[in-house]
Order: sequence, then structure tokens, then C-alpha cells
Amino acid sequence: MKRKRIAVLGSTGSIGVNTLRVIADHGDRFEVAALTAYKNTALLEEQIRRFLPKHVAMAAGDIARFSKEFGRVKFYDAARDMAEIAALKGIDIVVIAVTGAAALAPFLAAARAGKIIAPANKEALVMAGDILMAEVRRNAAVVIPVDSEQSAIFQCLEGRNRQDVRQVHLTASGGPLRDVPRAEHDRFTVKDILAHPRWQMGAKITVDSATMMNKGFEVIEAQRLFGLSIGQINVLVHPEAVVHSMVEFTDGTVLAQLGVTDMRLPIQYALTYPERIASGTPRLDLAAGGSLNFARPDLERFPSLALAYEAARIAGTAPAVLNAADEVAVEAFLQGRMRFTAIHAVVEQVLLQHRNIRKPLLSDIEQADARARVRAAEYIERLA
Repeated sequence: MKRKRIAVLGSTGSIGVNTLRVIADHGDRFEVAALTAYKNTALLEEQIRRFLPKHVAMAAGDIARFSKEFGRVKFYDAARDMAEIAALKGIDIVVIAVTGAAALAPFLAAARAGKIIAPANKEALVMAGDILMAEVRRNAAVVIPVDSEQSAIFQCLEGRNRQDVRQVHLTASGGPLRDVPRAEHDRFTVKDILAHPRWQMGAKITVDSATMMNKGFEVIEAQRLFGLSIGQINVLVHPEAVVHSMVEFTDGTVLAQLGVTDMRLPIQYALTYPERIASGTPRLDLAAGGSLNFARPDLERFPSLALAYEAARIAGTAPAVLNAADEVAVEAFLQGRMRFTAIHAVVEQVLLQHRNIRKPLLSDIEQADARARVRAAEYIERLA
């Protein structure tokens, strides 16, 4: 069996680490062709020693030292060359696990190179999903989402006519503030917010889960990935996080994908597709798990979700502005520079100031992103 060659962009984050766990468990099927990381050089060094990639991208200041240690590895600047790695001829699957807008360039490059793309990053599709998916179709690339909710929809839709879809139901755990009145949200510290009740994730995505902006990004992502209208995408709060999403068809049938809360499952599915093989994850025991609960999200408690729906309806450059402002606001919260509820205030203010371009070019999206970051930073300074 020829082993699939994998590039893991963002190898030291939670998705990257779990991807490498899957690869290590199935060394007869996969080999690591490329790794990229930016901050955690100690872990990256361990990964290079273990998986022996031929290509590595990292912070420019560390390249000289690593080049002496690993003479057979070709090193790249992670801030500049991520797209080059994503398009390398010797790579079959590109796992995009980098956070934020940094995923846009490598996603686009992988699409133009006709790769199998396994995105865990939502932001690239939120910013420029129409452009990216057009390139995917034009170059016969394949997108198999790693994000658990999008993977669930992908699996429920497999082999079925998209015209038969009435609605998809994205599930959300509700995060650490699910049952907390909005008036009390600001008493929660950064440490409190980062203590997600179900998933172990990076800091940015954990904060977005607490505001439910993460679910709003998933609404936009699902719209682009699966060619849906915003009216076809529903969100349900599901605290147990057993049902990862559902698809409702025109005849009333609802298909759901269930599983334990372990990111190795959707990662492995993306890497082995269309095969299914044994994994090292625990089996789902429905009898022991008790009841499954579902509720509509409280948009007054989580106004960021409503804001994401509004940006999706506006379309054009609005989703890119939403994402950029959120990145800046969340970083300010993580740094202790503002309270939790100010995240929504900043993003809303920036979106209100934005002059939308309905059918943007990629350059329009990049300019809107840059302007939104400046405006968000200015508004945060005024709050301070």
C-alpha cells in the first residue's frame, strides 16, 4: 500500500498534535511530508525528530539554528512560505490547522494545486469561501472538513442529492457560559473562559465557543462548503456533544452523526476517506450516556451568533470583517486588556462601520480584513 503524504500546517496546536497521533497510529498508511509551526519550537523539534519530514516552516529567526541540526530538511519562513508548502508536488493531503486569516493563502494554494484539503480552520472559508470553493471545483481539488460539525454534515450528505436537503442542524455545546445570564458574563476571567466543558482546543477557538461566535463562523463555513442558503442552517445547543450535527431531508428524514468527543475521529476520517478503519478512540456507549438534550440558542445571551448570521446575510466582504474584528478583540481579551462582553461590542462596532463590497475580489477581501483590524484596535484603545 502506498502511503499518503501529509502536510500538517499548524502541527503544534491541538488539531496538529491529534493529526500526528492519528498518523503515528497508522504508520503503514501515512507519512509526514511537511510540518509548520510558529511559536512552539520545542514541540516542533520533537516532531521533526519523530516524523522526519522533508519540509518544515517555522519562525524565520529559528531557521539558522534548526538548519544546522537537521541538515536534510528544507526550511521555510512560516510567515511567508506557507502557501508554497501547501502546493508542493510531493504532498497528497494538506491538513490546515493554523488559526485565523493565516490559513487563507495556503488553502488557496492547495486548491489551485488540486490537493485533498482537510481544513480545521474556519476563518479561510468565512473570509473567502466563495473564491476558495470556486478554485476547488476549477482544479478538481477535494475538501474533507476536519471540524467535527462540518465532518458530520459531510458524512450525512455522502452519496446523497444536495437538492434533497431541507436543513442542516449544527450542534453546539454552549460553552462554559451556556446557563449563565449575560449580566454575569463579565465576572468570568480568561482562565474561566478557557475551561471548556467538552473540548480541549486552542485559546482563540475556546473564547469563540464561549461567545458562540465559533458557531456563527460554522454557519458561514457550512454555507460555503455545502452550497446552502443561510435559511437552511440551524443551530441547536446540545450540551452532551454526542450528536455532532444533523441533516434534514425534504421527505422529513433526519440523519445524524454521533461519536465520542475526540477530534481524532474526524481527523482520521479525513485522512482515510473514503475508507473507514479502526481507531484508538473509545466507543460510544449510548446506554451509559443518559439522555441527549437539544435547545435553541439564546441570541440575547449570545449576541455574537446573531451578528454572524447578519454578516452571512450581508455576504460580500462582511464575513471577512467579522472574522478580522473578532481575532483582534479576542486577542485583547486574552491579554487582559478588556472585559469579556466587550468582544461583541468591538466586532459589532467594526461591522457597523464597514462599507460592504457585494462581489469582492480576493484583493478586496484582504483590504477589508486589514481595515477591520485597524478599526478594531482603535475601538479597543478607546474602550481602555
